[in-house]
Amino acid sequence: MRIFISTGEVSGDLQGSLLIAALQRQAKIGGLELEIVALGGEKMSAAGANLLANTTRISSFGLLEGIPYILPTLQIQRQAIAYLKKNPPDLVVLIDYMGPNLAIANHFRRHLAQIPIVYYIAPQVWVSTLTTGDTQKIIDVSDKLLAIFPAEADFFAEKKANVTWVGHPLLDRMPEFPSREVARANLGIADDVISVALLPASRPQELKYLMPVIFQTAKLLQEKLPHVHFWIPLSLEFYRDKIEKSLQEYGLQATVISGQQKEVLAAADLAITKCGTVNLELGLLKVPQVVLYRLHPFTYWVAMNILKVKFPFASPVNLMVMKEIVPEFIQERATSENLAQAAMELLLNPDRKQQMQANYQEMRENMGEVGVCDRVAAEIFQLASSS
Repeated sequence: MRIFISTGEVSGDLQGSLLIAALQRQAKIGGLELEIVALGGEKMSAAGANLLANTTRISSFGLLEGIPYILPTLQIQRQAIAYLKKNPPDLVVLIDYMGPNLAIANHFRRHLAQIPIVYYIAPQVWVSTLTTGDTQKIIDVSDKLLAIFPAEADFFAEKKANVTWVGHPLLDRMPEFPSREVARANLGIADDVISVALLPASRPQELKYLMPVIFQTAKLLQEKLPHVHFWIPLSLEFYRDKIEKSLQEYGLQATVISGQQKEVLAAADLAITKCGTVNLELGLLKVPQVVLYRLHPFTYWVAMNILKVKFPFASPVNLMVMKEIVPEFIQERATSENLAQAAMELLLNPDRKQQMQANYQEMRENMGEVGVCDRVAAEIFQLASSS
């Protein structure tokens, strides 16, 4: 059986790699020979996929932000489609990455309509008020939707989509994380040191719009907390030079590290982080966090004033329960003063920290049961065998 998986961005690469491992486990149990070809990243390649192209460096979010990546994305799509014409898969799995994935899915619908398409981790159209057109496009190309948020499943069910809630796949990854004590020992963090994880970027644009305000916030914390040390786990090694140069400019006591993100997160007393999948990992680890996001001002202005986009929350932690568990600072509210104030409160006010950690338990209860990736793999094989 040949399965094609398409995704972009660092988080999509992680989710794809977890799925590939589950598909391989179940194929081995069933005595099935399995070939996986993919658009994704290094994690998916390491998990056993034949990578047609690496999409983790060309991801973006926003209007102007996406312009530099239009041509590279189109080139990759053409290469992938040419390969898949000669080597058609038995099933297609799409993970998030809406624009490019819908383009590929539409090609399959026009030219290879008999091949089933599973949308696993659909784009978050269910969060925003601006959903109608994109929602219908996702439903039209999908034979099956596998939802990871309860509200996502409810949204698509109301639209009469063929959707199943499987739970959140990060649950399957948590046993790989060390305890706080082991993580701090492995990183050589002394007991009296306040360890703060800084998570500025998984997309190139975030180095421009998020990293400066995160590092400004860290400088304010460093001025108030003499025993603080910052840790920056690289989402892509490609970002190291820009991050290290910026750290020197801000004079931060910080360590940039590759390949030990699990240790950095588990060891942290606090995280200052972009919106994203990592918010859920921190929540499962019970690490207090302050969340932010910024776009190009023009992109944000168009979204708010022309398109009239509204969304209840941005962080997946808050979306999981549809209430504010972690503080979010979006666009003009994402200032170093606001972030530093929220961070200091979580570091110095035990009641505030304990309240957030207690709310994390509600988040966990809404994420489903362990074994998510195996349930997803079972759904995929069932659809493939019935088509």
